Amino acid sequence: MHRLGSGIAGGRLAPAEYEHNFSDLHPRFDKHEALVASDRCYFCHDAPCMTACPTEIDIPLFIRQISTANPLGAARTIFSQNILGGMCARVCPTETLCEQACVRNTAEDRPVDIGRLQRYATDIAMEQNRQFFHRAAETGHTIAVVGAGPAGLACAHRLAMNGHSVVVFDAREKAGGLNEYGIATYKAPDNFAQKEVDYLLAIGGIEIRNGMALGRDFSLQDLAADYDAVFIGIGLAGVNGLGIEGEELSGVDDAVDFIAYLRQADNKADVPIGRRVVVLGGGMTAVDAAVQAKLLGAEEVTICYRRGKEHMNASEFEQDLAASKGVTIRHWLAPKRVVGKDGAVAGIELEYTALRDGHLVGTGETGVIAADQIFKAIGQSFKASGLGALSMEKGRIVVDDQCRTSMERVYAGGDCVNRGEDLTVSAVAHGRDAADAIHLAFASAGQPAVAVA
Repeated sequence: MHRLGSGIAGGRLAPAEYEHNFSDLHPRFDKHEALVASDRCYFCHDAPCMTACPTEIDIPLFIRQISTANPLGAARTIFSQNILGGMCARVCPTETLCEQACVRNTAEDRPVDIGRLQRYATDIAMEQNRQFFHRAAETGHTIAVVGAGPAGLACAHRLAMNGHSVVVFDAREKAGGLNEYGIATYKAPDNFAQKEVDYLLAIGGIEIRNGMALGRDFSLQDLAADYDAVFIGIGLAGVNGLGIEGEELSGVDDAVDFIAYLRQADNKADVPIGRRVVVLGGGMTAVDAAVQAKLLGAEEVTICYRRGKEHMNASEFEQDLAASKGVTIRHWLAPKRVVGKDGAVAGIELEYTALRDGHLVGTGETGVIAADQIFKAIGQSFKASGLGALSMEKGRIVVDDQCRTSMERVYAGGDCVNRGEDLTVSAVAHGRDAADAIHLAFASAGQPAVAVA
């Protein structure tokens, strides 16, 4: 957030209100609550919840371990598949993944609280700094990882576990990527993202170089020449524009920048917000921005989405959360023009839309919503330089099922590739699988490589 309109200000609430508003969305289970929740699991042999998890965590096993008062064993089970299981327990849309697949839904229309049970176990392990994995003997190989987000960190940890040395390059001041800069503050308070990075790095063999950007400080060709393998996990750096009149007015901001700014703010009162805020978009970013605008003291917050409720990328839980915080969600509205006054936002003109023969069209009817701040949350795009002739498809890096790119010894994963959903848990799975592929590639080339479980 760099430009302020006349109606945008900080300090709208009392200090205690900020503390309350940005407290933990789902506080951790205590021991009794965890035991009661774990007792609801059927421990299915062919568990559909496990199949629905992109990292394929053995969910029945870790829940059984919790039910037998063994949370550290549960944490090991989780971390063996997803070393960022703590953050994923907080931010994964479990309601559309593992919990949606839970067979308890059939009997009771209420799944086992898989996400909160996962958090219970991983939090205990991290608080006790229990390290379950240790480095194998040094292999002599050094791998470059570009991007210290979920994909890059998961890749680095698995490589280090197998005895390789890893250098992680990241353009930002802190490691963590989306987990540090792109998650709603109330979903991961108390600096959890950095605590998780520290926990992961404790395995050793991983060096992080911050402030190093691909295309500015080095190229892919540079890395390919200097390292035995390269993994690219740079996410989506570009933010889609509206392409309408008035987009340049003061008070029109990117929702992604707003979320990052709020995440890094030492004092929430210093974060300026409008009285009347409009968020354009229908995904998780739109909901995160809208809810946090309300929590900062905005009087009116409206999400405008060009399609219907059933088409929104934000889960039903996230939509309900927004509504519970006082956010209004309006559908079938597309932005047409930002209305300005004295160089700042005064409102937004929107056109009603409809589906005709399967195509979204404008109806010609328009209306104006008064606003002094507008957040754009209409999607992100892959934006990078320094990749050379790497094969691309639909604006993302082409990879196979082992995360290999078109360039020898170069792998990629996370949101920057044309594979899977743009989720933290999917990025972790890509990074882990790419690390295993790199490790086995050394073995097939005649290098000793024994995978560490």
